[in-house]
Amino acid sequence: MDVINTEYFKQILMDRLDDLLFQAKKTIFEFMENPSQEIENIDRASVSSDQAFKLRIRNRESKLIKKVREALKRIEDGTYGICEFCGEDISLNRLKARPVTTKCIAFKEEEENVELLIK
Repeated sequence: MDVINTEYFKQILMDRLDDLLFQAKKTIFEFMENPSQEIENIDRASVSSDQAFKLRIRNRESKLIKKVREALKRIEDGTYGICEFCGEDISLNRLKARPVTTKCIAFKEEEENVELLIK
């Protein structure tokens, strides 16, 4: 069993959350600063496509923000690093690779194998 330094992971998660929130605010500012109706000499379709792409990215990031906040909550309540499905410890290497994970590698691999069978 690996000993998990929750302060280490808390700092990683807090830094990631700060970065995600900064990027979200930056996107909002960019949209407010350059509304599409004020664009003159630029191809509107290109701008629209770019904005749609940014919004898709931000949507993914908003989901990650939720996962980061949930991971921080698990640190606070003492359940961080425990697989929510089997109750086993999540390896330190897995947590380093994906600090927001809620699944041990064995359960995740099993889940992926099931998904492959369904497809």
